[in-house]
Amino acid sequence: MIIGHDKLTLLDFEDLLFKGSKIELSQIATEKVSASHYFLKEFSKDKIIYGINTGFGPMAQYRIADDERIQLQYNLIRSHCSGSGEPLSELQSKAILISRLNTLLLGYSGIHEDAIQLMTKMVNAGLYPVIYQHGGVGASGDLVQLAHVALALIGEGEVWSDGKIISSKEAFDAHQISSLQVYIREGLALMNGTSAMTGIGIINLIYAKKLVRLSIITSSLINELLGAYEDHFSVELNRTKLHKGQQQVAKEMLDILSDSGLIKHRKEHLYNGKLTEEVFEEKVQEYYSIRCVPQIVGAILDTLNYAADVVIDELNSANDNPIIDVLSQNVYHGGNFHGDYVSLEMDKIKIAITKLSMLMERQLNYLLNDKLNGKLPPFINLGKLGFNFGIQGMQFTATSTVAENQSLSYPNYVHSIPNNNDNQDIVSMGANSALMTANVIENTFEICSIQLLAVLQAIDYLGIQDKMSTFNKAFYKTCRVTIPKVTEDKPSFVLLREIKNFLKKSTF
Repeated sequence: MIIGHDKLTLLDFEDLLFKGSKIELSQIATEKVSASHYFLKEFSKDKIIYGINTGFGPMAQYRIADDERIQLQYNLIRSHCSGSGEPLSELQSKAILISRLNTLLLGYSGIHEDAIQLMTKMVNAGLYPVIYQHGGVGASGDLVQLAHVALALIGEGEVWSDGKIISSKEAFDAHQISSLQVYIREGLALMNGTSAMTGIGIINLIYAKKLVRLSIITSSLINELLGAYEDHFSVELNRTKLHKGQQQVAKEMLDILSDSGLIKHRKEHLYNGKLTEEVFEEKVQEYYSIRCVPQIVGAILDTLNYAADVVIDELNSANDNPIIDVLSQNVYHGGNFHGDYVSLEMDKIKIAITKLSMLMERQLNYLLNDKLNGKLPPFINLGKLGFNFGIQGMQFTATSTVAENQSLSYPNYVHSIPNNNDNQDIVSMGANSALMTANVIENTFEICSIQLLAVLQAIDYLGIQDKMSTFNKAFYKTCRVTIPKVTEDKPSFVLLREIKNFLKKSTF
């Protein structure tokens, strides 16, 4: 894939992350990067430019001698490699490296072309910097996380290689790659930006959208299991509310269930004037967790779609400081490194996906509680009642995991703590927000795994496969290849892990 000539889209990024697409740099982009570098080199000779001949942050008041400029950049990188906690996943590190490369290709950073060529070689060779969870406050960019990226590039850090962590020097030697040398501001240009929160944020968006699709499918399956009425996902009802997400969710449910032999039509059952009972055995309306899926999931979908626009704009923006503008022949100092846009959207995604997990848990509870559904045995036990336990134990996991999501949903965007001698007196905490959102999403895949297992159990108990819609029948068969029926009491933690991996890789 050629990058640097047009904006990267979410689908482009997904291809780069999951389909093994190799990167090529557009000639226009490399020319812009080189022009920016050589302009800055000349422009800074008789001027005071932040981070070129000054210290950093509150130390910017100190002039740096010409013969110390190169060492200044190395000092910056080394001193800020203070990350702690667990390493980010290999996928997250890959996303961060691509995100940083893409913004540098805009040609506003004054970085030498060697840097972008090295980053491209690393992506194509499957070498991704080892970056740690804790460190960034998301205001002067993701300084600590991106310092670890820079440390790998100069051959002093570590990289992921085929799932293992090795020194970047060893990896570069094995691939005959030369480490990066500093020319003028390579340290600051690599570190001073929002690429960590953005890279993680894009992965969050990809997986969050997948969870929404899975929720629509499982909700449609539950409607079939219950023999629900069709009007709550009808075009006629949902077009009276003007939210795009609600209308899209309703349409997807309608498409999935279009030829179902199980969904009831209210006109046939309740509008025919033939009912004489004073108390109806069947529910006239389903519980909210069944009936209000378009309204609940629609709001979540709209939130994700807006967040995608914001995060992709950030991906394709210059987000360091200062900005080197060749066109106007000037250098502008400001705060494009501030991570507010991404931080706020990550918090919104986190809240939205937590609500999705709550919906999944309520639907699961409905299926497991025979007194609510009136159709299934307790805990959808396909063994001997009282002797076997069905999926009773799994419900505890789902409930506790939802509770964790609820706790994690406190927004980081409003959790600013001044630091850096109060130079950074208001910060975004964007990387923290993105990482906590990633945790919520991982948790929700676990909850979704338990919910899906319950749905499949219910289909088997009721024996309704032949009456299901064409889509749901195919979905059921695909799932049953990977997910076995649970009849005997066995440890389920390995099975749930396998279902989770299956769902994360799914393309339904």
